[in-house]
Amino acid sequence: MSGYAEVGGAMTPDEARARFRGGLRVPTAGLCPGWTQANLLVVPRAYAYDLLLFAQRNPRACPVLDVGDEGAVQTSIFRGDLRTDLPGYVVYEDGVPVAELSDVTAFWRADLVPFLFGCSFTFEDALVRAGVPVRHLEAGSNVPMYRTGIPCRPAGALSGPLVVSMRPVPASLVAMAVRVTSRYPAVHGAPIHVGEPEELGIRDLKAPDFGDPVEIRPGEVPVFWACGVTTQAAAMASGVRFAIGHAPGHMAITDARDSDYNAGVITGNSAN
Repeated sequence: MSGYAEVGGAMTPDEARARFRGGLRVPTAGLCPGWTQANLLVVPRAYAYDLLLFAQRNPRACPVLDVGDEGAVQTSIFRGDLRTDLPGYVVYEDGVPVAELSDVTAFWRADLVPFLFGCSFTFEDALVRAGVPVRHLEAGSNVPMYRTGIPCRPAGALSGPLVVSMRPVPASLVAMAVRVTSRYPAVHGAPIHVGEPEELGIRDLKAPDFGDPVEIRPGEVPVFWACGVTTQAAAMASGVRFAIGHAPGHMAITDARDSDYNAGVITGNSAN
């Protein structure tokens, strides 16, 4: 069940983080409308430059919103505790997920550098207000995410596939969805692909790699946006010795506003 359906969306970031710190574990789509959500990836200092370069080379999938100091548990846009104030985390060792937790305090180290990347949940409120349906919100489920056959540009020790999120959109509203989301380049911007998933190397929309499948109704087409889980896919593909990420769909709710990232401009449609 989605966070919105279970606990209601009209909370402040502080209120939501307190609920997560108390043990609530739900996807965050629809929670705290108007407040920016972010992907989290925390890596040792030895990987931090490579991750920053990877993000610079793949900005559509990995738009950097903030980077914390070494050992920090906050950033300038996240005034909670990054160890406890997300609803779910994944711990990686040698690129393998070894634990899914609601508190990673025991795993936090002084040499870790936290990165926050843009999340497409940020523009979903704008899509709904423009009359574009968002199916996983309607269904009370997590957004479906897929590894593609498109390789990202590598950087140092990091390489891996582009990950995308998918939302079914009525054909008559695809242009509107493009216009709305293109105003948010810092949180993935316009779709990278509309239509046939096979062109992205996705074989079965009913079997997402992350999140939950959603219904595609007659007259709708699948629309794909670059996804910040790309950074975790790179950590897995590259065998990163240690990392902590958010559980896909269980985002960091920041103290920044969605309007902070509304550029009001149309951006290009390249995958990277």
